Amino acid sequence: MKKSRLIKTLPWLLAAGLLVLVLRAVPLADSWAALQQLKGTQILLLIAVNGLILILLNGRWWIILRGYGQHIPFLTLLGYRLATFGVSYFTPGPHFGGEPLQVYLVENEQQTSRVTAIAAMSLDKTLELLINFSFLLGGIILIIQQRTLGGLVRSEAALFAGVLLFLPAGYLVGIWTHHAPLSWLMGLGMRLPIWQRKPRWFERFQRAQETIHNSEKETSLFCRRAPMAVALALLVSIAGWMLMIGEFWLMISFLGTSLSLVQLVTALTAARIAILLLLPGSIGALEASQAFAFGAMGLNPAIGISASLLIRGRDIILGTIGLWWGSRKVALRKTSRKLRADQ
Repeated sequence: MKKSRLIKTLPWLLAAGLLVLVLRAVPLADSWAALQQLKGTQILLLIAVNGLILILLNGRWWIILRGYGQHIPFLTLLGYRLATFGVSYFTPGPHFGGEPLQVYLVENEQQTSRVTAIAAMSLDKTLELLINFSFLLGGIILIIQQRTLGGLVRSEAALFAGVLLFLPAGYLVGIWTHHAPLSWLMGLGMRLPIWQRKPRWFERFQRAQETIHNSEKETSLFCRRAPMAVALALLVSIAGWMLMIGEFWLMISFLGTSLSLVQLVTALTAARIAILLLLPGSIGALEASQAFAFGAMGLNPAIGISASLLIRGRDIILGTIGLWWGSRKVALRKTSRKLRADQ
């Protein structure tokens, strides 16, 4: 019990320790002074741009679901997206964590089959990771070529990013060519001797493998039947990423610093690397990445801290709204089930 509690609290302890080290190295007063430069109109513009980003990212999932024949209202789906983000953000590793809730809400709120809900979520996540890791690989290669961070980023980092990019790209190719990569791997896992001691776990794992296999078959059919929908979802993802780059550039310029394209990509790449760490909300890691990147480029690291605080404030607000909205939906669902059972 104590070991389990330690494992759960360790990421938070590491994040808090890293954050303390960063704030001790960079005076918080300097970062606060940079934040005070922001004008009301600039904050409103950043909110508007972020709203457009949310619309585009949600649009990818909306397009995919419509391709599956699920005509869910856009705003309803946006609520599901925020709830998913809230769970992912406040758990270790901001890229993952909210997917079960994403499937649950679509399945139970919209009477969508579990196979279809998982298939749409998987394709949505695959396209998201494909764009994210493509930018990460390109950013690392640019940093190595331009040496914007000195010699600290080596070719091994590009190899690591390439492996990460291969995962969603390979999965998408596998699905497109009528294969089922994830359920195939799960099938290999079913041969492990551990299941002999855990027959109940094996039954659950087997059911999960069957569901994933059916979802991958449905996704493969979808890709062949509606390639334009997949292409449109990919284009929407790219547009969302372009807006994220523009949002970051606006943020830094509003804080009183002008970045070249290479500097902009360097700072954003450092942020994306920090997000890969298994820390809740990348606490400490995001701040450290921006302070280090700005300092290595000969810029004021306090601006990097200011930018990370703006990003964190935005994400905490969105994540909190998502958690509130999602928990409300789940609670209402449980109450409805209980009332039906009592009747």
